[in-house]
Amino acid sequence: MTEVIHSSSASPSSSPSLYQARDFVDEEEAKGGIKEKDQLSLLALLVALFRKSFWLACKPERAEHCCSAAGMEIGWPTNVRHIAHVTFDRFNGFLGLPVEFEPEVPRRSPSASATVFGVSTESMQLSFDSRGNSVPTILLLMQRHLYAKGGLQAEGIFRINPEERQEEYAREQLNRGVVPDGICVHCLAGLIKAWFRELPNGVLDSLPQEQVIQCQTEEECTALVRLLPSTEASLLDWAINLMADVVQEESRNKMNARNIAMVFAPNMTQMGDPLTALMYAVQVMNFLRKLIEKKLQERKDSLIETAPTSGIEPSGENGPQNHPLQAILEEETGGDLTDEEYISYSDSSDESEDSSSSCESHLHTTSWMDI
Repeated sequence: MTEVIHSSSASPSSSPSLYQARDFVDEEEAKGGIKEKDQLSLLALLVALFRKSFWLACKPERAEHCCSAAGMEIGWPTNVRHIAHVTFDRFNGFLGLPVEFEPEVPRRSPSASATVFGVSTESMQLSFDSRGNSVPTILLLMQRHLYAKGGLQAEGIFRINPEERQEEYAREQLNRGVVPDGICVHCLAGLIKAWFRELPNGVLDSLPQEQVIQCQTEEECTALVRLLPSTEASLLDWAINLMADVVQEESRNKMNARNIAMVFAPNMTQMGDPLTALMYAVQVMNFLRKLIEKKLQERKDSLIETAPTSGIEPSGENGPQNHPLQAILEEETGGDLTDEEYISYSDSSDESEDSSSSCESHLHTTSWMDI
């Protein structure tokens, strides 16, 4: 029988060698880590030196640049001369530019919008009328041509609808700031109504409907108008004066205060329900009619105060006096008459009068009748 005996003396001899190998590996790793750290430190030092040398090299260039910039600093202008006065017009662009600044090709008139219909007044050019109202220039342009063409004397003005084809063509031209030649007065009147009708918000939309319905007197209507924002108030005052001008020619155009208020009322509000809009338009019509009648009475009162002296004051130290009819027309239209408008009014109003004395007689007769 054979026994195998393992000696325990062999394992102690192998353990020291294993520990020595592990220690050697740890030492090598430690040396490698120290070496890598030294390399990184050296690399960081080189980068820092490179940055410093680059900054020192660029410093003289920066100094030269600063000196040149200081030398090019813009100072206050000298030898100023006013050689041109340039204004901006909504339809014609910049007016008064020197020839060298004019474009070589015809340009389209600049506009904040592609059309003058259906947009807010903030995107349109505004102008002051003779009463100080700030309204879109397009309205004044159409009004001027309407008056010059004798539109106030046309029967059914603002009531008769124009031809659709002619209205579309006139719209295209008005979007360019041009009133087409030969345009019908009914087309101009229809486009004025369309301008109000197509506004994003109606002129009277900011007023409470209950208060508009409850207005019974001219004083109440006037007090309610004061609640309108400035833009809407100017548009309403312009429209009321336009309607009053129409009513003053009632003997020819057959349009009294009620008729003109009736055709304008649906265009002054924006309501979604057609039935409600129709019922409210009746109240708006009464509201506008009272304002028109008040405006007409104010004109009569003003005419009575100025008429006795306008026709009988002789020419003296103050120079030649205006024609009596011209004084009346300037009072009615705010003093903003062109030569064509005055001739048109003069021919239509005084066909049966051949002298200045007869005009004075007619003036006094009108004044006494108004009293």
